[in-house]
Amino acid sequence: MISIREFRVRAIRVPMREPHRTASGTVAESPLILTDILTGNDVTGHSIVFTYTTAALGPTADLIRNIGQTIVGEPLAPLDIADKLARRFRLLGTQGLVGMALAAIDMAAWDALARHLGLPLCELLGGFPKPVQAYGAVGYDGAAGSASVAEQWAAQGFKAVKAKIGYPTIREDLEVIKAIRSAVGNDVAIMVDYNQSLTPTEAIERIRILESEGLAWIEEPVLAHDYEGHARVARQAATPIQCGENWWGPQDFGHAIAARASDYAMLDAMKIGGVTGWMRAAAIAANAGLRVSSHLWPEISAHLLSVTPTAHWLEYCDWWNLVIASPLRIERGTAIAGSAPGSGVEWNEDGIARC
Repeated sequence: MISIREFRVRAIRVPMREPHRTASGTVAESPLILTDILTGNDVTGHSIVFTYTTAALGPTADLIRNIGQTIVGEPLAPLDIADKLARRFRLLGTQGLVGMALAAIDMAAWDALARHLGLPLCELLGGFPKPVQAYGAVGYDGAAGSASVAEQWAAQGFKAVKAKIGYPTIREDLEVIKAIRSAVGNDVAIMVDYNQSLTPTEAIERIRILESEGLAWIEEPVLAHDYEGHARVARQAATPIQCGENWWGPQDFGHAIAARASDYAMLDAMKIGGVTGWMRAAAIAANAGLRVSSHLWPEISAHLLSVTPTAHWLEYCDWWNLVIASPLRIERGTAIAGSAPGSGVEWNEDGIARC
């Protein structure tokens, strides 16, 4: 078994072509941490984590470096590493910045192992690259702006779009949805995302009005960890409720499923615990019969959805393409996981230098 020789960690800020607005705030740039694990036989594994705010860049990078030093010299065995680090942080907890750091290490370790064995990540995990339906992201851009972006996605062959809503009034929410429908037609699915901006009572009131719009799902209408609130909404909504991108690790996922907090599940490769956490959560979802979509991280998510029994949709965004050597390939709205060894994450050093 090869061993871990070194960690390299870089914190960068990737500019966004256009700010991505939501009902809960605006993302104007992508603060990213790029992690490399170097092995004893000169294989390098890569990972990306997204800290949402630049204030968390330095502390998270330091955590990755410090935690990484504790496993230098150990075998490149991602499952064993994940379990060892989970035990080490049991008292502090494995959410927040610690969770981001652990996921960075986990994803880089799996990428290194796949590269060492000469396999795409999905083949290492027992599957093969499968086409996954993808949707394009639409920001909190008002009726005209949202319709314009949705129309651009549809022109590229995407069969679904997801729009941010949660405007001051339900009338404005409806205007956005109707404008998008007019722009993309009836053959493109529309999802909407409230980004946790409502109380359960407000959510029920608004969703009752939205029921006739033929939405594919309504995402995170209330606070992400208000499992009972989401369950209450889901019980009274005919339109499927989608949650999960803010659940930390398989344990959060299990609690949410037990509460019947969502009709579908959305896994975030970073917050769910990297590849290890994803595979464990995907098994829970399969047992519960919940369809699984991804949040961000399109390259690695395409591999993970390829081995997820109840795979549903891949969320596509190009926020980080500047620093990726070979961004995920999309053909007529379908994501195609690469066949090269690893997770699909390879650095574009020229792009990184510009950040």
